Amino acid sequence: MARTTDPERVAQRRETIAVAAAARFAEQGFEATTVADIARAAGMSAASVFYYFPDKRAVFRAVFERDLPLSRSLMDRHAGTAHPARAIVDLVTDLAADARDPHAAGILVELLRQVDRDPELVEVVARTEAVVQEGLVGLITRGIADGTIDAALDPVETATWIRNLVDAVYLGAHPDRDATPALRRTVARYLAPGPNPDTTGNPRESEAK
Repeated sequence: MARTTDPERVAQRRETIAVAAAARFAEQGFEATTVADIARAAGMSAASVFYYFPDKRAVFRAVFERDLPLSRSLMDRHAGTAHPARAIVDLVTDLAADARDPHAAGILVELLRQVDRDPELVEVVARTEAVVQEGLVGLITRGIADGTIDAALDPVETATWIRNLVDAVYLGAHPDRDATPALRRTVARYLAPGPNPDTTGNPRESEAK
């Protein structure tokens, strides 16, 4: 008789492995981290890790695959808002929420190192970025239409800039320093309608001073 599997249990075990692996990859780097290291951190055998993942790269990808459903849920939560500009500021707060995790900067640096070596990883990251980009573009477009966001801003370029700003928060993250207030102020001021927009695409002069 064929053995049946419990999808919920499989998902939980994969999640346990991915969370444990993220910490090891952040601390030691992808190359120096072994499957045995991941197994010890997850409290299981190396054979168990290989039961749920074909290889170490698949485990690394799983760390970032977790972001896709979370991003979709986040965008869906704000999609119907009556206040697009305010929703964007809340969105960047949510997107940067994990930046104070002690492993945040390390895992992002390792992602940047590995992304050119794994086409499947590129696809994983691209899918999540596309969800966030699309959600931001929609909110920015609506904010421009209702007058709460500067009409001189290009929705696509602005959405990309906001995502890059969130990434910068992670790269400069420190567990003892909360960059969220500065992030919120920067995004809110950039989006706000102003009398002197810089049409070159740079921050307005009034904001740069």
